[in-house]
Amino acid sequence: MDGTEAEIGGWRHEVVTEGEWAGWILYGSDPFEAHAGPFYYRLEDDGRPVCAFRAEPRHMNGGGFMHGGAIMTFADYCLFVFGREALQDSRSVTATFNGEFVGAVPPGSLVEGRGEVVKAGRSMVFLRGLITTAGEPVMSFSAVIKKTSPRT
Repeated sequence: MDGTEAEIGGWRHEVVTEGEWAGWILYGSDPFEAHAGPFYYRLEDDGRPVCAFRAEPRHMNGGGFMHGGAIMTFADYCLFVFGREALQDSRSVTATFNGEFVGAVPPGSLVEGRGEVVKAGRSMVFLRGLITTAGEPVMSFSAVIKKTSPRT
């Protein structure tokens, strides 16, 4: 992947400069997300993040649609993008995750996630989001992220 590297909010990010994902940001130090993705995000005109990735054959289940675990992995990635400002000074983990599968994702689809921080407290951040493809809902979700220690 060709891009320029930067540190944003304590995380390593790569701004993609070529191809389908030009202008999107690839970040992470999470080996599982790197294996499951790649996942990207960008900020929309109103400043809210949108996350996205392309559904590949390796993401599919036996029925030919995206595996629920792949959708949940992407939703978990989205949580940390949505909460990046509230989490920038701390390390953190997903404490709870609730999801409702309401649609399917066929191979080759662009999968997008949008959401928000509902409330950011001293040690917990509450979030919600929606995963879509072709403008149709796939999964609604909510979660709590627990801050575990200061980022050094």
